[in-house]
Amino acid sequence: MLADFSFTPPEQIYAELRAKRAAPSPRSAAPGAANESEVPRPDLNDVRYDAFLANDRTLADPETIRVEPGEPVLLRVINSSCMSAYHVDLGALSGDLVAVDGFSVRPVSGQRFPIAVAQRLDILIKVPRGPAAFPVLAILEGERRQTGVILVAGRAPVTRIPEIASTSSPALTLNLESRLRATKPLAKRKPDRIHHIDLTGDMNGYVWSINGVAWNKDVPPLPVAEGERVELVLKNKTRMSHPMHLHGHQFQVVEIDGKRFSGAVRDTILVTPGRRVVIAFDANNTGWWAFHCHLLYHQAAGMFATVRYI
Repeated sequence: MLADFSFTPPEQIYAELRAKRAAPSPRSAAPGAANESEVPRPDLNDVRYDAFLANDRTLADPETIRVEPGEPVLLRVINSSCMSAYHVDLGALSGDLVAVDGFSVRPVSGQRFPIAVAQRLDILIKVPRGPAAFPVLAILEGERRQTGVILVAGRAPVTRIPEIASTSSPALTLNLESRLRATKPLAKRKPDRIHHIDLTGDMNGYVWSINGVAWNKDVPPLPVAEGERVELVLKNKTRMSHPMHLHGHQFQVVEIDGKRFSGAVRDTILVTPGRRVVIAFDANNTGWWAFHCHLLYHQAAGMFATVRYI
């Protein structure tokens, strides 16, 4: 369980964010501007945290988890952070990503996997034979600060791991997302309803919104009807990534930047600056549901909408 921690009360953090006045971004760097060839440089980590935790502990005193040499282990990584994304680094180990947000995918092998706020990763690893200690680290997006746990096989000694990585972690991208394929995809059918959703806002005054409107009680919900196949076309027109979460439903990623594919089934999708992501879901759970950016202070500032059955 990954988390970011601050001694500053959240109300004070939010008030300080809203009070900031950033310099306007150059028009050519904004998504959708005249110079489309330029990829906007993302803004990262707008809250400075005092510590990053794995299972409520820092690397000054990490959790050590006993494992059996030569045996398979399933790591379920949950990013419960308010505002922080990471790259999960298996170090000397390699693993197969077998599920995202609790839904199985065709295995993808690797040693490093990105995880946005609210996402979950199931990574299957095989512990090598013989005694050894294996740090499993989460490195903060765009920085060198890290946290993690240590898997200990046999009677191996455990050495201290620094809280600063040797190199910075890059910004999260959609490269892995574009490779994921659901093992149980939605049945193929044409959408009955399509909603176009622009993710909008600015660091200047810390205003975040959907389709240019910060949520309030008078914003009408996105209508759906029971039994429909619904597609949400998400376009990020900001310089920050937004992990978008739909309550009450699972959805499938069906397009990234115009390329259709049978992507992962999940409930939280990261939309990076300037990108277009399309998700599809079956309207099979009547009610009135939240759809929002899972960055705590972005949601509070207005990047929030509702989905209501009609």
